[in-house]
Amino acid sequence: MSLMQDITHDLTQAMKAREEPRLSTLRMLKAELQKLQADKGKSYEIVDADVQAVIKKLIKQRKDAAEQYSAGGAQDRAESELAEAKILEPYLPQQLSDESLDAIIREAAEEIHASSPKDMGKLMKAVMSKAKGQADGARVKEKVNAFLNK
Repeated sequence: MSLMQDITHDLTQAMKAREEPRLSTLRMLKAELQKLQADKGKSYEIVDADVQAVIKKLIKQRKDAAEQYSAGGAQDRAESELAEAKILEPYLPQQLSDESLDAIIREAAEEIHASSPKDMGKLMKAVMSKAKGQADGARVKEKVNAFLNK
């Protein structure tokens, strides 16, 4: 089953179970996917990679909004935004563990002979291609930076 079908199925289940937070979050996701479909044209078929890109964008927006709400003292709104992000996260691929990511960084560094901070760009590109969406870019950047500054 495709990711789009999973989302549609889960949306139907949330309606039947009257799970309001989950229902509203999945409706928001479905609306974003429909916008993407409209932007790309009727003949374009949305694939799982497109869906994952939209989900990542929405999660990032939710986390950024939560930070801003927390800074402004609106903790209840921040918690609501984080709850929406948690509902969306299961639709993304399993994230790499720190150990796995460190192994990928070491392997990529050996392949391209990266050893100093000036090799940051090359190493980031190599690691991101190996991680294939299983690690957040900010997390990879932090790990690569720590590796190169040892």
